[in-house]
Amino acid sequence: MKSVVIHQAGGPEVLQIEERPIPVATATQTVMHIRAFAVHRYEVLTREGGSPSVKFPRVIGIEAVGEVAEPATNSSLKKGQRVVTINGGFGREFDGSEQEYALVPDDQLHAVEFDGSWAQMAAYPETFYTAFGSIKYTNLKPGQSLLVRGGTTGVGMAAILLAKVLGLTVTATSRRPERLAELTALGADEAVLDDQGTLATTVQYDGIVDMVGAPALEDTLGHLKAGGTYTLVGLLAGKWLWNQFDPFENLYGRRYATIFDGTVYDSWMQEMFQLINQHHLEIPIAKVFPLDEIQAAQTYVMQHDRPMGQVIVTTD
Repeated sequence: MKSVVIHQAGGPEVLQIEERPIPVATATQTVMHIRAFAVHRYEVLTREGGSPSVKFPRVIGIEAVGEVAEPATNSSLKKGQRVVTINGGFGREFDGSEQEYALVPDDQLHAVEFDGSWAQMAAYPETFYTAFGSIKYTNLKPGQSLLVRGGTTGVGMAAILLAKVLGLTVTATSRRPERLAELTALGADEAVLDDQGTLATTVQYDGIVDMVGAPALEDTLGHLKAGGTYTLVGLLAGKWLWNQFDPFENLYGRRYATIFDGTVYDSWMQEMFQLINQHHLEIPIAKVFPLDEIQAAQTYVMQHDRPMGQVIVTTD
């Protein structure tokens, strides 16, 4: 089988395709035939050496869609079942998605129903699950308002679609004026410009899902109603620490949540795919690459002026 193995941190050239034997199932690990996966900017960071916990050599990639090739001895899964896997050390503590087959702990595989292509299916697991979890944590009810800060990201777009079918009123933001119309076309009730860290509105919302993070935190929390929940999802600005942050001033009367613990609940995954199938939810796919072009795929995902949407790699 083909595996993209990184032996040392560096540029796209360190993504080298090697031939490896197909793994063999164990009592608790199933062999997954990987059909497709999404490429993310943070995986580029890992390739460059920005994830100290990841030790090379490693096959990276934290999510995949495919089918069961050989079930674990004690598995309830059946050969040929469609499955997804995300997080849980996949692509970080053990080899991940950038290969044709992977050995995955059986409890990290989720059998789901989806009738579309593998490339279409690959746009959902991590991106939609992250969005779905972030909305869950806001505890909003139908008719309440949600601000999606960073609406043109994959998670941001998924949050817009999921929030709308859950009955929420959605406002989404972008730092690029030309993208505002794309957000409303996707389904947002309103699109607001993020002008160098300041939103061009004075409106406050019942809940906020934030993909931007620390540099705009004070402005973001200023748009959260008393009693509302702020959920941190991403760090688009590339800054982790909240300098001179005063929780009494900025979080008084509000709730804070983050979904960085990586827990994946099968019940949430099933509920999410039910919504996807029932409402035919789709976010744009910017481009699809074959596995042999993984270097080009990781270069493309970092392009600032590329079309809005997911970058997908297929193994077919």
